[in-house]
Amino acid sequence: MTARRIDGAALSVRIRDEVAQRAAALIAGGTTPGLAVVLVGDNPASQVYVRNKVAACEKAGLHSVMEQYPASLTEAELLTRIQALNNDPAIHGILVQLPLPAHMDAHKVIETIAADKDVDGFHVSNAGLLMTGQPLFRPCTPYGVMKMLEAEGVVTRGAEAVIVGASNIVGKPMAMLLLAAGATITICNSKTRDLAAQTRRADILVVATGKPGMITGDMIKPGATVIDVGINRGADGKLCGDVDYASAAEVAGAITPVPGGVGPMTIAMLLVNTIEAAERAAI
Repeated sequence: MTARRIDGAALSVRIRDEVAQRAAALIAGGTTPGLAVVLVGDNPASQVYVRNKVAACEKAGLHSVMEQYPASLTEAELLTRIQALNNDPAIHGILVQLPLPAHMDAHKVIETIAADKDVDGFHVSNAGLLMTGQPLFRPCTPYGVMKMLEAEGVVTRGAEAVIVGASNIVGKPMAMLLLAAGATITICNSKTRDLAAQTRRADILVVATGKPGMITGDMIKPGATVIDVGINRGADGKLCGDVDYASAAEVAGAITPVPGGVGPMTIAMLLVNTIEAAERAAI
């Protein structure tokens, strides 16, 4: 079996085009959707992510503001700046790029963002709304995964879904979205015994651990849909995922590549969240 390649890059283009149309409609009605992206420090990967997010916003017709500060910025100064953005009617979404410098409390920073501008979906109130099945914002990466499953015609109702990785950013919200879609959920973490026995049950396998190649073909159920959220740099310097693509593609029914899979969808769904925030504000 050779797995079907799930092209997240192509799907993201279609979603961005839809966002551009919605943005144009808002602008015609007098509202320009606005996103503020805040970067503290000089983490090279974060700088790349932020540039990509800002470029995607501008291409879709959204107003984007990039604010970059040195790592020496105090937590109090950052919180004051976020409060100012909360009060700025031209800004509908606020994103603070993680990780933050060690002297800052990421939880406190995220909680300072107004819940109705929290386009990452990380605020406690948004996490609670997701838990109760009434999400205001869905976290961008899990939201993108759900869009990919939908576009591929993957049946979630009644499916066995196994998620490897239990982070607040991917694993936990991914479980909530799949649960709402009718799947039976298993979440695995670093303490899970016999991980392969769990992953081999999965009709839908989502892997988000940050450990390159940890899921191999012999850990996958034949015909399963495999979503690789990981993005790592291999010993050869090339980007790779948490799934060993070569062996997994021989077993899976469908699989996301790295790069070109989940990554572009994460940015696309950030634009969707931002446009939804602007539409709510324009009512």
